[in-house]
Amino acid sequence: MPTSKLLSSRARVTGVDLSPVQIERARLLVPDAEFICEDMSMVRFPAASFDAVVSFYAIIHVPVEEQSSLLERIAGWLKVGGSFMATLGAHAWTGTEENWLGVPDATMYWSHADSATYRSWLEAAGCSIIRDTFVPEGNGGHQLFHARRTV
Repeated sequence: MPTSKLLSSRARVTGVDLSPVQIERARLLVPDAEFICEDMSMVRFPAASFDAVVSFYAIIHVPVEEQSSLLERIAGWLKVGGSFMATLGAHAWTGTEENWLGVPDATMYWSHADSATYRSWLEAAGCSIIRDTFVPEGNGGHQLFHARRTV
């Protein structure tokens, strides 16, 4: 919410979340933005729709074998020169929890490739890496990537 609120004061914001509860909260807290209740790995936008895409601690919840194609789609949503910022994995690791938050058949994924793999996926998707920084968290952490679509 803080990121959406800050960005909505400066740009048109479109948010995507799978949870109807989170979407409703976001709509109430950030009324100047548009929020879509959909699976981020299934949502579609026209090519070159956005100047920037931001994803903090979300893509890592998509199964790692689907993340490369998701990053390709995200790059395609960006205008040439557009920015992508995301927290992704720093080290390869995958875990799941079934019936997440008591929802039957809901599987929560924690799927991380290593930072070198994310770098190669982003570059293959037509992005150049501006910066990537390790963000420590407990005994591990994530990699914060800032990339720009170049093609």
